[in-house]
Amino acid sequence: MKSFFYMQRNDRRAIMAVLVVIAVVAGIMIYIGDGGGLPPDAPADSIAINAAGGDARGGGTQDGGYYAAEGRKAELFAFDPNTADSTQLLRLGLAPWQVRNIYRYRAKGGIYRDKTDFARLYGLTAGQYRRLEPYINISPDYRPAAEVYPAPKHDAYVRDTIKYPLKLKPGQTVSLNAADTALLKRVPGIGSGFAGAIIRLRERLGGFYDTAQLLEIANFPRSALPYFTADPSACKKLNVNQLTLNQLRRHPYIGFYRAKTIIDHRRLHGPIRSFDELRLYRDFPQEAIERLRAYVEF
Repeated sequence: MKSFFYMQRNDRRAIMAVLVVIAVVAGIMIYIGDGGGLPPDAPADSIAINAAGGDARGGGTQDGGYYAAEGRKAELFAFDPNTADSTQLLRLGLAPWQVRNIYRYRAKGGIYRDKTDFARLYGLTAGQYRRLEPYINISPDYRPAAEVYPAPKHDAYVRDTIKYPLKLKPGQTVSLNAADTALLKRVPGIGSGFAGAIIRLRERLGGFYDTAQLLEIANFPRSALPYFTADPSACKKLNVNQLTLNQLRRHPYIGFYRAKTIIDHRRLHGPIRSFDELRLYRDFPQEAIERLRAYVEF
């Protein structure tokens, strides 16, 4: 041993390297001679197989790291895949790794509601399923509640007339100056949008004297006009000799400039007595006067 320390440095390094190689080779030989060990989950499978009367290795063949216990005789009896324990599943002839797949499926909240659900077990062969299918007995507790307590059947469909009002038939009409939004929506082609637009225009005008006035609403369906009636006598009258400029200008058929013309005429010439006096002004063409006849009084 003392001679080792008297050697040159390079000689000592060479001897140390040889010793390390020998130690590594010896370790490998010992590992190989021991069989390489079992997989980490082998003890659990061995216990499960022994409980069913088999051996983790000697009873079957190895497939993908799992041991299928094909050597033992399978039993056939009624079972519920939702509640059967590992011992029962192994007695049925299932491999330990197939049993583990069932347990993992159930642990994640999976439920076998029908026999065909069990056929989707990962790794289950068609032959195994055909052999076990007559013995699968799933408890009614695992059926969907909707199948056990179905919704009551109605003899006839009951229409929600508030949300989906019944439409008028050809020949039936509604009064434009009296109908509310619910009645207006019964007209074919009229929904909440058009019904609201009709009400707003009626309030601004003071009533409708003609159903054609509805066409002033953007994109109003012309096909809906036959379902309406308009009574000119229901229109609210405006006394042009008493109202102020701001009151007159609010009416859609008058506006600011016509209201100013009326005020100027009253200031310069006194009260207006007829439409003939307004016809003299450029702001009151014949078309404008005809539209105002139902709304103006003197």
